[in-house]
Amino acid sequence: MISNEHSGHKKHANLSRPTLGNFGRNEWAIVGAPCVTIKLLAGQVIDALSAKYQCAYVDTTHNDEVVVLPGRLGNGAAIEYSDEINFICLNYKASFNSFKLKEAFSQADLILANGNHHQAKSQVVIINESKRASLQKRIAQLTDVQLILLAEGVSEIFDFVKEQVPGWDRLPVYRLDETAKIIAFFEAKMQERRPALNGLVLAGGKSERMGFDKGAVMWHGMEQRYYMAEMLKGFCRDVFISCRPDQQTGIDARYQRLTDTFFGLGPFGGILSAFRERPDNAWLVVACDLPLLSQKTLSHLVDNRSSSAIATTFQSPVDEFPEPLITIWEPKSYPVLLSFLAQGYSCPRKVLINSDTAVLTAPYPEELTNVNTPDEHEKVKNMLHSNVAAG
Repeated sequence: MISNEHSGHKKHANLSRPTLGNFGRNEWAIVGAPCVTIKLLAGQVIDALSAKYQCAYVDTTHNDEVVVLPGRLGNGAAIEYSDEINFICLNYKASFNSFKLKEAFSQADLILANGNHHQAKSQVVIINESKRASLQKRIAQLTDVQLILLAEGVSEIFDFVKEQVPGWDRLPVYRLDETAKIIAFFEAKMQERRPALNGLVLAGGKSERMGFDKGAVMWHGMEQRYYMAEMLKGFCRDVFISCRPDQQTGIDARYQRLTDTFFGLGPFGGILSAFRERPDNAWLVVACDLPLLSQKTLSHLVDNRSSSAIATTFQSPVDEFPEPLITIWEPKSYPVLLSFLAQGYSCPRKVLINSDTAVLTAPYPEELTNVNTPDEHEKVKNMLHSNVAAG
């Protein structure tokens, strides 16, 4: 048998993986205190931040005497879904591995875990004399301590924590009852971790209804795909032109290209291809066939961006549905898009309609006009000429 290592065979494709912990992107295990203290602290933070962020909590029940499974799980069901009117209850019989956990928590912005039972990528350490031995037992779990809290009656950090945590003396240290400071810490961390915004000009369509390449039309003295890319540069860290593989050589080398790796899916494939390249970034996606779009409309979209939603978009003035091709798609939309694709849907608008989407009223509705046919082309050309003459 030939070893894969020596044959040069790669077992996995070279994919960019999102930066996740055990549950999600932004997770902290609170460790070093009794479980009731951890639960109360987590509740205070979640209560303060849940209006702005989707928060989650991870714990383990202590009722070891319960051996009868709830509901129909006791009859052999693998899953039980129950609409409890004010909330949804979903019970699983099978245990969750790391992949299933990340899937379940994919929409959470902030995740707090009881560190006495669960590990997380980052940690909040409570210095509590009654839990000294317990914390020392878990010392190896302190891999990325970001906050230290002193319980009542404690004024010094344990020596074994200092030895384990490099740079401990540069970390914020608060008393456990300084709730406002603790909440401000998490608020600041969430602001720091807001996904960077990239731009994507969708220019990979075949323009079959138009009869010629819409991205090459000279609406504003330069090809529209480049005009849109230049406009996006004022709002985005990096800007890419989305294109088919056969279009690469036709794109000006001064612009970054992002070729489709999800073929035959139209704009849906372009969006997925962007996330495949940079899954931790948000994407301001704009179609190239929007000749009336201006910076003032894009500025309104970016200024009102909700990074807690899967996307921020405008309501179409034509049919009042979300407009998917002038949209900021957040990283958390990537698994959602893939799940729709797995169910046989490749319509980005359907994703927006059936997900947690922030929908804005367009301040200048006419700027959402797209051009797909020669008649629409002529109409918009006359509008632009009239605007220039009036200017």
